[in-house]
Amino acid sequence: MLKFFKTLCLSLMVGLFAANIAHADQFGTRDEAKALAEKAVAFIKAEGKDKAIAEFGNPQGKFIDRDLYIVLYAADGMRLAHPHNPKLVGKSAAEAKDFDGKPYGQELIDTAKKGSGWVDYKFTDPTTKKLEDKSAYVLSAGDLFVVCGVYKH
Repeated sequence: MLKFFKTLCLSLMVGLFAANIAHADQFGTRDEAKALAEKAVAFIKAEGKDKAIAEFGNPQGKFIDRDLYIVLYAADGMRLAHPHNPKLVGKSAAEAKDFDGKPYGQELIDTAKKGSGWVDYKFTDPTTKKLEDKSAYVLSAGDLFVVCGVYKH
């Protein structure tokens, strides 16, 4: 009976460990968010603004990786492309506040003016549909900037 119990416990532990690994793999990391933003800026430089708007706004595009995605902004904060919320396109982020009232939109703009950096705020994760803490990498691309955020599950 003791041997059975030990085997059962070991099996449960292995199963839980495997489930945690699988769970972790379904969400992007900070390094992956930064890399996707860098890839997006390279795409802008190679293909131009119009193709970037079309690609970054495509919900099945090549700039979506699990819960990671690119949002494109003009330097003044006007959203030019958003693959999961097209209603935000054409609206300025300058006045945007998160669910706690933090003016994250202006912080994104200010960070882009510095060249790059991270901004923390709360936003709805498009994959889980839950309000999550988010850390977004901002990267300037001349008169545009890209944002790629990682949700803190």
